[in-house]
Amino acid sequence: MTLQQLEYIVALDEEKNFVRASQRCNVTQPTLTMQVKKLENEIGFRIFDRTKKPLGTTSLGDHFVARARQLLSGVNDMKVMVQGEIESVKGDFRLGIIPTLAPYLLPLFLPDITERYPETHLIIEELQSGEIIDRLKNNLLDLGLLASPLYEKQIREISIFYEPFLLYLPVNDPLLKVDEITPEVLHPDHLLLLAEGHCFRSQALNLCHVGRKRKDRRFTYSSGSIEALKGLVDKRMGYTLVPELSVSHELKVKPSIRRFAKPEPSREICLACHVAFSREKLIEIIRDSIQKHLPYNLKRSRNFIRIRWQ
Repeated sequence: MTLQQLEYIVALDEEKNFVRASQRCNVTQPTLTMQVKKLENEIGFRIFDRTKKPLGTTSLGDHFVARARQLLSGVNDMKVMVQGEIESVKGDFRLGIIPTLAPYLLPLFLPDITERYPETHLIIEELQSGEIIDRLKNNLLDLGLLASPLYEKQIREISIFYEPFLLYLPVNDPLLKVDEITPEVLHPDHLLLLAEGHCFRSQALNLCHVGRKRKDRRFTYSSGSIEALKGLVDKRMGYTLVPELSVSHELKVKPSIRRFAKPEPSREICLACHVAFSREKLIEIIRDSIQKHLPYNLKRSRNFIRIRWQ
């Protein structure tokens, strides 16, 4: 078994095609095919099910490829350390970010990164939290921006900031006359939520203590968009919870957005990576750039309580 063979099977797993995998690895297709077959003979089972269209792994092969990714990542990190590149931010880096954060946070810090570090290329994908975690564990992502805690031994979490939950209400809603907003004054039947799978949905349910089945509405709507929920609220279809960044430009002009009583329920936003990820300089650059460009209200010290999503 060689590192080269492991590189071949990882490429083949991602490309799902022998020709594309061989081109990616800069070898001929017969060479790659022969080396994959040789490795399968050595370990005693098939890694790939060649009857699948597109090509896929067997059940044992799936675990084997995941382990190969981890080994190759470890080897690459050792090379980085040996070559003195641990402080380097040159190259391509894969970043996953949750959809309830991406449209509001990326415009704040991404222009700064691209201007100051032109040799750093961030490949950014909007992904739900579970998928970010899985990809980080399997070395398919370098970094993730999401809500913590993650409870994963293989993943390191670097806390960046706390983002409060705010109550987004229709105009003239009775709750606007309530002196102090607490979870206890909210009626779960009126709560508009994101679709299943979004960590923000789970946090909203945990915050509002929704343990019983809610009454059926006259409509069912599954959305991954905070903006879509805000639009429904504006049409008096209910109320919703929003992260502060999503309404930071509306706070001073829209009295129908209310803060919760202190300690403010919030989500902790972290930068996550595999424990073997060694580009400390890149982590530092992204963390510092985000903190530098946050609105003042999110920079100052406040009394928060973290709402978990798991």
